[in-house]
Amino acid sequence: MARTPDFEFVGYDFDKEELRASFRYRGGSAKNPLDFEENITFSRRALDAPEFEEIEPLISRALFLAFITIGTSYYKAYPTTGVKLEKSLTEAEANFFNAIYQDGLSQFAYENNLERKNLAHFKASEDAKKPEKIEYTGAGKLVLQSGGKDSLLTATLLSEKSEPFAALYISSDGNHPKVLDEIGAKNLQVITRKLDLDQLLKAKELGGKNGHVPVTYINLSLALVQAILNGQNEIITSIGHEGEELHSIIKSSSDEPDLPVNHQWSKTKAAEDLFSDYVKNYISRAFKIHSIIREYSELKIAELFAIKCWDKYGHKFSSCNRANYGQGNNSSKLFWCGDCPKCANSYLLFAPFIPAMEQNTLFRNNRSLFENPNLMETFKGLLDIDGVLKPFECIGEIDELRTAYHQKLPDYPNLPFSVPKAKQNE
Repeated sequence: MARTPDFEFVGYDFDKEELRASFRYRGGSAKNPLDFEENITFSRRALDAPEFEEIEPLISRALFLAFITIGTSYYKAYPTTGVKLEKSLTEAEANFFNAIYQDGLSQFAYENNLERKNLAHFKASEDAKKPEKIEYTGAGKLVLQSGGKDSLLTATLLSEKSEPFAALYISSDGNHPKVLDEIGAKNLQVITRKLDLDQLLKAKELGGKNGHVPVTYINLSLALVQAILNGQNEIITSIGHEGEELHSIIKSSSDEPDLPVNHQWSKTKAAEDLFSDYVKNYISRAFKIHSIIREYSELKIAELFAIKCWDKYGHKFSSCNRANYGQGNNSSKLFWCGDCPKCANSYLLFAPFIPAMEQNTLFRNNRSLFENPNLMETFKGLLDIDGVLKPFECIGEIDELRTAYHQKLPDYPNLPFSVPKAKQNE
């Protein structure tokens, strides 16, 4: 069987007039090599943005980080241990990129019967050195927004403290959820991300693989470029205490470590710290990247949203990926599909705080999701019942979802199976 060629990071360009970046990669099989090109159009710069020449060195460094993170979207078609990258890497850089392409692709590995030894291995060069320090005096907050409960809560908390912020939405078509026009941001910016769907489809037809990539890291790297273009130094995400609960572990058949399987790896505090450390050491120590709701569980976030945000956003927000955020979807108005793990997860989390008659109006047929036969296995996975695997989605932890179910308001029907109490309450 022919060896899969090394995945190649070919190069990237940035048009400062159009604010458009192009990232190029080469992958594929020995018989069918494929070239990929992704184009990113950044938002118009803030009115008080610094002169481009002042920030150009930082832009270059941030684009390189985006070059690496975006590469996961194309590497996954033909995964290989070998990568070709012209830039020499320090040991810290190589370790960070290995974390992205191994831990960040753990769900992909699980679903494609791979283990850590099969995934990309970046190597350090003895002559590589950390880049020279660049002074950066930017200031201001850039807040990533999706139109979901977490990011709308973040915007509300900042507004309550009268802290000015700009909002950023990353789109596949240039549109944005209209609810974001109401959050009190001093500026709403949209980055348009155009994946090379034609080549990805060709890869699929040729037998290439597919699967989940660490999207949070991709979004953070793009937000970093936009923040520098704006002259800002603080990037705020909306991530609670999540991602710590594993789905599984891929045992190693070599001397390499086992690979923990985690859909939410790039949302964990450890991953956030890794990303932040890289930015401080290889771009500028002036940047702060964090979540202001990190201390809250998903259940607490739902409670705070019910108290602070429901009246304003209850019928305008959505946390459903299937209905809104796929490639080609117009997300101007947000919906709920009512049949996916994200819908089931949100329904559980809000059940203790929002009456069923109110929450049911978000879904078609105005019916309780606890009575949807298509969701019974999903609820079992969310609640760890009958050995059903926890869904690969950004969802709450089993204990807090069990707690939510047992604290649901009286007008919710019961699920047609017994739900154990949370382990912490047993």
